[in-house]
Amino acid sequence: MSAALLGGCGYLRFVTRKAPATETFAYRRDPRVPAFDDTHAIVIFDGACVMCSRFVQFLLHADRRGRLRFLTTQSELGQTLYAHFGLRGDVFDTYVLLDAGQARVKSDAALGIFALLGAPYALLGVGCVLPRAWRDGLYDFVARNRLRWFGAREVCYAPAPDMRARFIA
Repeated sequence: MSAALLGGCGYLRFVTRKAPATETFAYRRDPRVPAFDDTHAIVIFDGACVMCSRFVQFLLHADRRGRLRFLTTQSELGQTLYAHFGLRGDVFDTYVLLDAGQARVKSDAALGIFALLGAPYALLGVGCVLPRAWRDGLYDFVARNRLRWFGAREVCYAPAPDMRARFIA
């Protein structure tokens, strides 16, 4: 089985759930969205959330091939993309995986991120067999409680100098 097949529902076209604006690269035609480098997959995350920031630190080390770039939802570009995809700009309760011009959210985004990491993380894609309602229910439960459980930063996450090139804006 390929890593894409094992890697998550977001990569199996017949069960994909994308963010509301689903046309490939539609954000490039949105006058609100400034041009940015989208040649790599981009993970949009809550930079003030300690759990989210730690997950990004994990991804920076696990992504040995350098396939992922990162963007905080609090940045101007992050807010603009959230608005483009019809997500609330004041509630950062989902990662967004922007890959090949398509956005994926919630559990589909998480499974897609693990797929891009390759083995052994892509094996987490077996979670795709669970009904989306269950996966997203668990995702939403964690998202609702993450700040209470892990806390929030006063200032958004700032990468180490050697990783700064992997961040957009």
